Amino acid sequence: MQLHQLAYFVAVAETRHFTRAAEHSRVAQPSLSKQVQVLEKELGAPLFNRARGNVTLTPAGETLLPLARRILADVETARREVQDLAGLRRGRVRLGATPSLCTGLLPDVLARFRDRFPGIALEIEEGGSRDLVGQLATGSLDLALIILRPQARDPALTTTPILREHLVLASAAARPIRPLTVAELRDVPLVMFREGYDLRDVTVAACRREGFEPRYVVEGGEMDAVLRFVQAGLGAAVVPSMVVAGRREFRATPFVAPGLTRTVGLAHRRDVEPPRAAREFERTLFALLASPGALPAGVEVLSSGSGLPISAT
Repeated sequence: MQLHQLAYFVAVAETRHFTRAAEHSRVAQPSLSKQVQVLEKELGAPLFNRARGNVTLTPAGETLLPLARRILADVETARREVQDLAGLRRGRVRLGATPSLCTGLLPDVLARFRDRFPGIALEIEEGGSRDLVGQLATGSLDLALIILRPQARDPALTTTPILREHLVLASAAARPIRPLTVAELRDVPLVMFREGYDLRDVTVAACRREGFEPRYVVEGGEMDAVLRFVQAGLGAAVVPSMVVAGRREFRATPFVAPGLTRTVGLAHRRDVEPPRAAREFERTLFALLASPGALPAGVEVLSSGSGLPISAT
């Protein structure tokens, strides 16, 4: 089994077309087809159902695809790691983060990292925690900032809890700032995130513990859209305090203690050490977290990156 055969196989699987896969791989179509056939012969099973104008994966192909993607991603990581040993003048960091962290935490970290390593390309994937965990597993990401759930830990990942965020009720600036109980959300029209969004799950679960279903006035947005709807006065939304800190167009109403919180973690695959550029990004992140005044009130730092707790903010 050769790496170029796996690459050709993945290209066909993703395009579902041999000619387009050959163009993407910059190889003649007969050569690509022959190499895929050699791979099938070596594995002892067909990988594609070949009907005129319709190429689909066989069960063997479906089994091989995630493994092939992971092998190719690991090879690319190894290549870049070796090339970038001298001074980190080149390279890349493939980082995933949830939309709220892209809005709140990430810009300052990226700016610091860019100042230190201007030659390193930054590839940011914004998505929900579950999607990012899947991309880590396939080797599409080096690191991800995700929301940790104790009941949903993935044994294939190494995760470090780094922040505990307090959630607040974001509303148009005219709303009173008196702290709320979760029970009082019963009477609040909410702008609600889409299905599968961590903040939606936290909000709905908290309301159900108080014996009611939340009332939605708008439903289905990502972070930027939800904040725009709130700013327009359509309703309120439960968001991390970091997202609205310092933004005068919003009123951030805290919840009565113990309030609502969530834990942010930094994750990578357990079986593969992140590339050097990614490790330097991690150091930059923890240096920012340790800086006095770097984070707004309502955010507690849980780790310095060494496994030891550091002063809370």
